[in-house]
Amino acid sequence: MTLEILTAESLAPVRHGFFTRKGGASSGIFAGLNCGVGSSDQTEIVAINRGRVAEAMGVNPDKLAGVHQVHSGDALHVKTAPEPKPKADGLVTATPGLALSVLTADCQPVLFADAEAQVIGAAHAGWKGAQAGIMEATIDAMVALGAARENIHAVIGPTISQRAYEVGPEFFDIFLTEDPENTRFFAGGDGDRMHFDLPGYGLMRLRAAGIASAEWTRHCTYFDPERFYSYRRSVHQKDPDYGRLISTIVL
Repeated sequence: MTLEILTAESLAPVRHGFFTRKGGASSGIFAGLNCGVGSSDQTEIVAINRGRVAEAMGVNPDKLAGVHQVHSGDALHVKTAPEPKPKADGLVTATPGLALSVLTADCQPVLFADAEAQVIGAAHAGWKGAQAGIMEATIDAMVALGAARENIHAVIGPTISQRAYEVGPEFFDIFLTEDPENTRFFAGGDGDRMHFDLPGYGLMRLRAAGIASAEWTRHCTYFDPERFYSYRRSVHQKDPDYGRLISTIVL
């Protein structure tokens, strides 16, 4: 099966892609393009999937750079694919031929590009990372490499949508404490439950950072099981594990 790669015009002409689960070698609950080395999928199968992604991006597999994602606000400048992977949730580079990548399964994958300065970035932004400033840290790291804030375009890829993201009052209190205006990212649910707009929150923070543009591809991971892995869906289905989607960008 052919790989399915979602792209955004605002990042052009920089090569990039939000990969769906289509076209992979994994089977069972991981069926498709599972690129999560931290999953319980077969190591050699994950390597095959990652090799297909690298080939689609026009790089060797050893040029597919990633980090050990920990829901932090830390972004790193990389010139090679670091091994072992350092703990961080964003990475930037100005090195041609190095593909930056992040793994997600409901959290926001965010790709950044300043095509003029030839500086790119990628971030894994769940609610903790987003609140910790991972997107702003990635932008700052790009600026430190020579990017111009007003020339940076950012795109949020497939992530969990508001109607699928049910949370409790403790979660709401965390965001209310940060800023009372964050109430706009919550909608009422059953009883004391609410629904959180993760991509809406992400877009707000990106736009407040003063970059050229910020958009979401408007794909929900939870409600499209044929195309996307979803951690929350796997919990609801009582699956023992879940696959990870990969998003990449390369100069």
